[in-house]
Amino acid sequence: KLSSELSPPSLKRCARVWIPDAEEVWKSAELTKDYKNGDASLQLMLEDGTSIEHTLDPKTKNLPYLRNPDILVGENDLTALSYLHEPAVLHNLKVRFVDSKLIYTYCGIVLVAINPYETLPIYGTDIINAYSGQNMGDMDPHIFAVAEEAYKQMARDERNQSIIVSGESGAGKTVSAKYAMRYFATVSGSASEANVEEKVLASNPIMEAIGNAKTTRNDNSSRFGKYIEIGFDTRFRIIGANMRTYLLEKSRVVFQADEERNYHIFYQLCASSHLPEFKNLKLSNANDFLYTRQGRSPVIGGVDDTKELSTTRNAFTLLGINESYQMGLFQVLAAILHLGNVEIKDRDSDSSVIPPNNRHLTAFCELVGVTYQDMSQWLCHRKLKTATETYVKPLPRLQATNARDALSKHIYAKLFNWIVEHVNKALITNVKQHSFIGVLDIYGFETFEINSFEQFCINYANEKLQQQFNMHVFKLEQEEYMKEQIPWTLIDFYDNQPCINLIEAKMGILDLLDEECKMPKGSDDSWAQKLYNTHLKTSSLFEKPRMSNRAFIIKHFADKVEYQCDGFLEKNKDTVNEEQINVLKASKFELLMELFHDGEKAISPTGQVQGTGGRTRLSIKPDKSRDSKSKEHKKTVGCQFRNSLQMLMETLNATTPHYVRCIKPNDFKMAFTFDPKRAVQQLRACGVLETIRISAAGFPSRWTYQEFFSRYRVLMKQKDVLPDKKLTCKNVLEKLVQDQDKYQFGKTKIFFRAGQVAYLEKLRADKLRAACIRIQKTIRCWLARKKYLRKRSAAITIQRHTSQNTRKLNLEQLLREHKAVIIQRHVRGWLARCWYKRCLVSIVVLQCCIRRMRARRELKKLKIEARSVEHFKKLNKGMENKIMQLQRRIDEQSKENRSVNEKLVGLENSYTAESERMRGELNRLRGVEEEAKKKTNQVTSLLEELEKLRKELSATQQEKKTIEDWAQTYRNEMEKMVSELKEQNGSLKKDKDDLNRMIQEQSQQMTEKMVRSIAQETQQLETDLNEERSRYQNLLTEHLRLEEKYDDLKEAMNVSKPGHRRTDSTHSSNESEYTYNSEYAELEEGSRMDTSLTLKLQKRLTELEQEKQSLRNELENKEDQFQRARARARGAELEYESLKRQELESENKKLKHNLAEMRQSLLGDAAAGAGAPGSPAYKVLLEQLNASCEELDVRKEEVLILRSQLVSQKEAMHHKETMTEPSVYAEDVSKLKDADELKQACIGLKDTNRLLEHQLQTQRRTYDNEVESLRSELQNVKEENNRQQQLLAQNLQLPPEARIEASLQHEITRLTNENLDLMEQLEKQDRTIRKLKKQLKVYSKRIGEMGAGQTEGQTSPGQMVDEPIHPVNIPRREKDFQGMLEYKKEDELKLVKNLILELKPRGVAVNLIPGLPAYILFMCLRHADYVNDDQKVRTLLTSTINSIKKILKKRGDDFETVSFWLANTCRFLHCLKQYSGDEAFMKHNTQRQNEHCLSNFDLAEYRQVISDLAIQIYQQLIKCMENILQPMIVSGMLEHETIQGVSGVKPTGLRKRTSSIADEGTYTLDSILRQLSAFHSTMCQHGTDPELIKQVVKQQFYIIGAVTLNNLLLRKDMCSWSKGMQIRYNVSQLEEWLRDKGLMTCGAKETLEPLIQAAQLLQVKKKTDEDAEAICSMCLALTTAQIVKVLNLYTPVNEFEERVSVAFIRTIQTRLRDRCESPQLLMDTKMIYPVTFPFSPSSLALETIQIPGSLNLAFLTRV
Repeated sequence: KLSSELSPPSLKRCARVWIPDAEEVWKSAELTKDYKNGDASLQLMLEDGTSIEHTLDPKTKNLPYLRNPDILVGENDLTALSYLHEPAVLHNLKVRFVDSKLIYTYCGIVLVAINPYETLPIYGTDIINAYSGQNMGDMDPHIFAVAEEAYKQMARDERNQSIIVSGESGAGKTVSAKYAMRYFATVSGSASEANVEEKVLASNPIMEAIGNAKTTRNDNSSRFGKYIEIGFDTRFRIIGANMRTYLLEKSRVVFQADEERNYHIFYQLCASSHLPEFKNLKLSNANDFLYTRQGRSPVIGGVDDTKELSTTRNAFTLLGINESYQMGLFQVLAAILHLGNVEIKDRDSDSSVIPPNNRHLTAFCELVGVTYQDMSQWLCHRKLKTATETYVKPLPRLQATNARDALSKHIYAKLFNWIVEHVNKALITNVKQHSFIGVLDIYGFETFEINSFEQFCINYANEKLQQQFNMHVFKLEQEEYMKEQIPWTLIDFYDNQPCINLIEAKMGILDLLDEECKMPKGSDDSWAQKLYNTHLKTSSLFEKPRMSNRAFIIKHFADKVEYQCDGFLEKNKDTVNEEQINVLKASKFELLMELFHDGEKAISPTGQVQGTGGRTRLSIKPDKSRDSKSKEHKKTVGCQFRNSLQMLMETLNATTPHYVRCIKPNDFKMAFTFDPKRAVQQLRACGVLETIRISAAGFPSRWTYQEFFSRYRVLMKQKDVLPDKKLTCKNVLEKLVQDQDKYQFGKTKIFFRAGQVAYLEKLRADKLRAACIRIQKTIRCWLARKKYLRKRSAAITIQRHTSQNTRKLNLEQLLREHKAVIIQRHVRGWLARCWYKRCLVSIVVLQCCIRRMRARRELKKLKIEARSVEHFKKLNKGMENKIMQLQRRIDEQSKENRSVNEKLVGLENSYTAESERMRGELNRLRGVEEEAKKKTNQVTSLLEELEKLRKELSATQQEKKTIEDWAQTYRNEMEKMVSELKEQNGSLKKDKDDLNRMIQEQSQQMTEKMVRSIAQETQQLETDLNEERSRYQNLLTEHLRLEEKYDDLKEAMNVSKPGHRRTDSTHSSNESEYTYNSEYAELEEGSRMDTSLTLKLQKRLTELEQEKQSLRNELENKEDQFQRARARARGAELEYESLKRQELESENKKLKHNLAEMRQSLLGDAAAGAGAPGSPAYKVLLEQLNASCEELDVRKEEVLILRSQLVSQKEAMHHKETMTEPSVYAEDVSKLKDADELKQACIGLKDTNRLLEHQLQTQRRTYDNEVESLRSELQNVKEENNRQQQLLAQNLQLPPEARIEASLQHEITRLTNENLDLMEQLEKQDRTIRKLKKQLKVYSKRIGEMGAGQTEGQTSPGQMVDEPIHPVNIPRREKDFQGMLEYKKEDELKLVKNLILELKPRGVAVNLIPGLPAYILFMCLRHADYVNDDQKVRTLLTSTINSIKKILKKRGDDFETVSFWLANTCRFLHCLKQYSGDEAFMKHNTQRQNEHCLSNFDLAEYRQVISDLAIQIYQQLIKCMENILQPMIVSGMLEHETIQGVSGVKPTGLRKRTSSIADEGTYTLDSILRQLSAFHSTMCQHGTDPELIKQVVKQQFYIIGAVTLNNLLLRKDMCSWSKGMQIRYNVSQLEEWLRDKGLMTCGAKETLEPLIQAAQLLQVKKKTDEDAEAICSMCLALTTAQIVKVLNLYTPVNEFEERVSVAFIRTIQTRLRDRCESPQLLMDTKMIYPVTFPFSPSSLALETIQIPGSLNLAFLTRV
């Protein structure tokens, strides 16, 4: 291992290394402990977290390989890796293949191609165009990039090239070679009309059918090697090809291993055996034949053998192998299959026999044309020759079977060589080959369990190729060092010359094999012993297996291979029974005779080879020719292969080689599955690791000074940056890397040893990390300070609010305290009062006690005093008072007694009276009692009646209750019914509301649906219109291309025929066939023309004529269909209009009758006043009305006359065609002996018919206008009728006088309006008459020309027409200057020359008014129209169109010229429309401009021709603009760093891409903007229409966006976050440019939408499902393939970016699965939007235009 790349300080903790692994070959690990010198092991941790101890080899002490930084993983070029070793290469390939789905990777000069086992959309024509012309390092690795590099070096260095494609079976060699040839065929084209490139590609299916087969490793494995030389002429166009084949695997014809097939062609024939033409082959299913069923796998999945045979037959036909030869080939192949089924049986132990009438042998003999007896004889016998005699010896069954198989192989080999020979004949042309590119598709190094002679030859060829490869790589390295003037030290690399000598030197393996083949009793065993004796002790590369004496081992450059000796001699001899060959040579089958006569012509055999059973004696005389042939025939296969290989090496050494190494990722054909073991085995075998080793031995990493400065500018200080970048890099590098042996300074590059770029990347990453930390620190500080300030502000706010709240709380507290004090005051007062009261009570109690005590004391004193006299006195005085009171009370009681007595007396009196009254009442009651006793008897009867009444009452109550119950039930039922009805009513109302709502919703939906459908139909119609317009413009482009090719052919013919002059044609030049046919006719008459060139030109011209005629027929058919459809619609309208017209006439008659009656009634009323009918005023009005009616009738008569003239003119023409055609045309046809004159006459008739059709369409349009006017007139009459009825109804309600006055007033108003209407109709009739006059005059002129061209004595149709139209000539009014220019006919060439051919656009655009040439040409045309000179009009327009085409062909690459004539052509077209006299184009004209309208000719056809010319000029402008912009786009939009310092340049390896630094001559975004501004200002100066400028700008932006996006999708180094930001900035600058120019509404911004979304995709997050959803909703303008491609290509530029995971990409694919879109990856950069020319009238008056003298047009006269 390369321990020199590591130093002990590098292996520190966290360092990542590679360690060997049995399963994954190499496994990544990380150091968990620093390594110190002398340590026997390393402490590592795997990626899955497992900790292991890695023991170092005690002998070598080699340290493990270091891993590259992640920033370098996935690079396009393996040499860009800092650490170059096997695990780094393997890991880089795996990341690109599995994660990014990229199958191509550069490894220095080698392209490594990994078979994806899946069809990828990366080989289309758009991809080819994208790689064409690009530098190899600018685009992602691709087989097209290698092919482009070879093609470019061939053209630049004038040196032949070779592309060497190698790899083992199933790696994709054949497909890679096929795509390389397809690239050459597409890019270069062919130099002749024979389509050589198609023939070169057609050889692939043929060679695959006869040389490819299914193996266990590959379904389409090439079982032979081939080298195809593709020849080119001096202009580097394909002129032919030649194929050489090597070592066809003939053994496959007779034997196939399990799961393998024979060659494809056999299965194709068996699958097509049901076809009628193959019935005679007597084939059936492939399982019925021995040679096709041994592998037990006759079918390949997804392959239809029947279709494949059809492809093969088509390829045979394209290569010139006719149907008879093809059937002969198939006969031979079928015969081989039948021969394999011939059963040979044992007769005895030493002989064998074929049973008689074997049907397969019979079929074989019938197919190859030999006799059954001879073939059956020599299949079981052979001849033994001695010096004098020949003996026939029978063969045992095994030997006879081997002889049969040898014959089958020999026939197939002969057939294979014959096909290759005839393919080469078809690919060879007579043109001299100037250079060639060879494509070598050859087998790679092979090693199987059992290796035989085929593997030995294959590995021998690979040894030679590897030697050539090593020498070429070594040579390139040496040249690079010498060119950069770096000291060259010899690099020790593996030289396999000893191995080659072991094989091919004298007494080598091949020499000993040939010698053993010559020995009479030579065998494989004896040959093996010779090998052991010769090489076992003398060569270290030769070994003998321990357990075998019939095998040997060779140490090849890739691996040891053990070869089994069995079969070597037999395969090397390749012997076939000579008598069998003689039988085949005697065949009557022509193709078989060609196969076995070695180039001699096949002749019929003179006799049959006699052969009978047993031993026959024949006498043979020596023949020198036969001896020489036999010697040639005895040349061994090994010798032939060695010679052909030597020729191949000589060819390769004489060319510049390009290498493609194909890798097979797994043995199971699983898509994008990578098996590291198989990959490493193939990388070692194909020499890729050897390239890496050679590069790593020196200085593998190389940087230009500019790239180094740009990448590592961050490691420099400001003072280190000097004006000289080279000196700056030297100074900085000496400071960064102390060991000067680690780098070398070259002239333009710095060379680094392995690992130094990784070290510099680490320094850069550390510096950026430190800068990021500092930025993070600053930003975090800023964020923290901002957060602190926000918190401080919040705290202050909180404090403010808190203080406010605190003050509020304090105020409330003060109020509360104040109130509390008041409460306290009152409480304290209450308490004081309570206390006072308690004190008072206490005091009172105390006083009481004291007073009691004092009273007691006083009582004691009173008791003492009572005993005295004074006491008694006082006591008596009190008693007296009491007695007096008592006396008063007694008096009062006596009074009360007296009143009570009085009341008692009154009560007694009242009682007495009451007693008397009660006595009387008692007597009365006693009488009543007696009466009651009397009536007791009556009570009983009454009780009975009462009982009866009660019963009746109860019955009545029962009935009442029943009725009430029924009433209640009825009420309930009614209420229930009412509720149900209410519910039903409510439900019905609800249903009604639902139905109404549903109807409204449906109507709304229908309305929306109709609106949507109308919008969709409108959009579809617009799309169809654009497609039709684009198709039409593409046809114009193709027509222009054909005209250019025709001009080239004409020039070539003029060169071959000196002195030829073209005669002028009298026909119109609208159709290019006129000059085409006339020139072609004259060229045919030339006698000195080269015959071959003439035939080629005639063939090409005929093809062009047929193609153009087919296009014209198709156009005419479409026009006929349109006309028929329109005629049907018009027929229905005409019927409807005729009915309307009849109704209108009847209503008109009625109105006129009513008007007449009203006039009579008004005239007959004598009571009217001055305003009444009959008055002078009224008579005047009537006279005016009558005059108007008469004038209208006159005009109608004139129209009728003109129509009758038209009808008579048509009849005259028809009469002329029917009557005079046979006689006159017969004479003319007899005169027109030349075919071209017939063509011209036919074309003239077609022009006339076209003109008549145009006039008929014009008349139809006129008739439509008349019908519309009649409709409007009918509507006006109806309205007038309604007004009349309303007026009559109103008049009937008025008094008679007022009625007459109102009717008179209304009549006056009506007549005035009618008069005005009649005046308008009169003006319309005048315009119609003028138009008809124009048509009649043109018609008459055309007919006159036709008549004059047919015969001189015949009356001209123009005279027939001139007579009736003579009275309607329009008189001309002469003025001072009417905006016309007059010139003489002889000055027309001078006019065209000075105004078109020699005009300098720059001077005209700057100094004169825009569009001046167009105005001058139109003014000249106006005069020709004014004087009614149709010949002058025609020649002027023809000369103008041809001159513009001529100047564009001459100076078509000059943007100013093309833009100038585009503007003038459009202005000329607008003038033809503006002054055509059509009302649609006259709306914006002034009265003066309307007077300048063309008066005699309708130039609608020429307007179409000029419109087509404008379209061609527009497309030429777009191409010219694209050629100017194309080199700027990629450099300015992608590569140039508009925002400096955002993205750094990554290591690119040997394949250097274009630098993204703005050097001198590098285009930037400013270059694009300046160019766009130049385009815009040029078009504005030339007066281009603003709408047309918008279309041009839209096309410009589409090209910019498409080219940028296509390059982005093909360049992995451009898909990064920083590049996305650059693109978005560039797009914003383009949008700013649009705003400055006022072009934001032209649709140009929308064309950049895919590019904008791709840039956004590079910048958005790409991790979670939410990110995936956002991407899917954002990238609507990108296809799924483009989105996935960008995500796969996304590459971090710095370590801080992350890669896109595979799971995320799969999530995106799942979400976008339902999108219906095109699978195309790239945008079509050749697409041109269809252009339209909106009508833009000019306000410039023609009479004000002045012609400057600088134009040299003094011969023009102003009129």
